[in-house]
Amino acid sequence: MSIGLTLLGLLEGGSRHGYDLKRAYDDRFGQNRSLAYGQVYSTLSRLLRDGLVAVDGVESGEGPERKRYSITPEGVEALERWLSTSEKPVADLHNTLFTKVVLAVLSGRDAHQVLDAQRRAHMDVMRDLTRRKSKADPTAQLVHDFSLFHLEADLRWLELAVSRLEQLTKEIAP
Repeated sequence: MSIGLTLLGLLEGGSRHGYDLKRAYDDRFGQNRSLAYGQVYSTLSRLLRDGLVAVDGVESGEGPERKRYSITPEGVEALERWLSTSEKPVADLHNTLFTKVVLAVLSGRDAHQVLDAQRRAHMDVMRDLTRRKSKADPTAQLVHDFSLFHLEADLRWLELAVSRLEQLTKEIAP
């Protein structure tokens, strides 16, 4: 995800301080990865350099000066381009789990153990996400559903791999 474009989207609702942007980002998008303050301010510096944000005001206080940032018309255009461009679907044809299964078969190890261990790990994560989703607000529920559906697809692949393991073993085993 582009942090800069996400910050532009948050600024579209009105000018904010870097601290406020970090909090808004973490509230909406930082379920498992909160944004570091340094990353917020370095991203704002780049957006400022590129003319996508402007300093809307500077406030003095007991600590360092606090700048308020606002999105520029160029920033709005960049945000609109990003939002209207579809994300490239990921077809992960080089997958570590697939590699492990093939190597287990090639080495004479039990590939069922590899697949079973992965299924257990997926189920543990899915149980945790489902528990967290039940207590989450609608925005967080949507992101939890996104992750759960991807994990469900992985589980379908794991079941398919188990059903094809004998055939794979006959084909590639030494």
